[in-house]
Amino acid sequence: MPEASSSRDLVGSLEKGLGVIEILAAHPAGLTLTDTAERAGLTRAGARRLLLTLVAAGYAGQDGRVFALSPKLLSLSRAWLEGTSLWSFAEPFMREVAAAMNESCSAAVLSGHDVVYVARIPGARIMRVALQVGTRLPAYCTSMGRVLMSGMTQEQLADFLGSVELIAHTPKTVIDGSEIARRVRQAAEQGFAVVDEELEIGLRSIAVPIRDRQGTIVAAINVSTQSARFSVAEMKRTVLPPLKQAAERIEDFFALQ
Repeated sequence: MPEASSSRDLVGSLEKGLGVIEILAAHPAGLTLTDTAERAGLTRAGARRLLLTLVAAGYAGQDGRVFALSPKLLSLSRAWLEGTSLWSFAEPFMREVAAAMNESCSAAVLSGHDVVYVARIPGARIMRVALQVGTRLPAYCTSMGRVLMSGMTQEQLADFLGSVELIAHTPKTVIDGSEIARRVRQAAEQGFAVVDEELEIGLRSIAVPIRDRQGTIVAAINVSTQSARFSVAEMKRTVLPPLKQAAERIEDFFALQ
């Protein structure tokens, strides 16, 4: 095996770098430099170089002292994504929801200020916004985005909303940070979020969180529909129960890991 790279190199050895990626993948909420170094059996200096390399390459993000993988690993290869165990496991449940509602069912994770689609079962109806695995949409005006934001602390949410450009995509888009924060808190209390024509006129969606074994929100799934098909009340009454059930079945997978 080749010797490890010198201390002047940013990357370090590939083997150690892949080990750090595996460790971060097992901790979606992220780890500190010290925790990463301990788990990887590295010095703090060595772990720091590897983590900063991942951040510089876009494969990880840094929030204060915490490092976490970014969805770039997911969007890097659609073929790789479709082969991952979680979404291979999740798709049959999402397909059941899509078939029962005759609407699309999607899953997404948070990446910066956006949601990134990691799985999607398309519906029969065509919408103006073309959605597929790897699509990025602004989190603040999407149902999955608000559900994912609901896992943030009050300080994290304030920082998030203070650093994102709030653009009105339709006349109904909420662009007041305080009101968005209120709706995110409501999503946290209710366990779901509904967004009504804020991204596209005629598009209505409802989303619920996916949590890991520690109860951390790591993803969200939603059902999108045309506003003429379901009212907000009908979505809560008809769509929400099977969507929640699908989320619970997906979460069971985490319990086995």
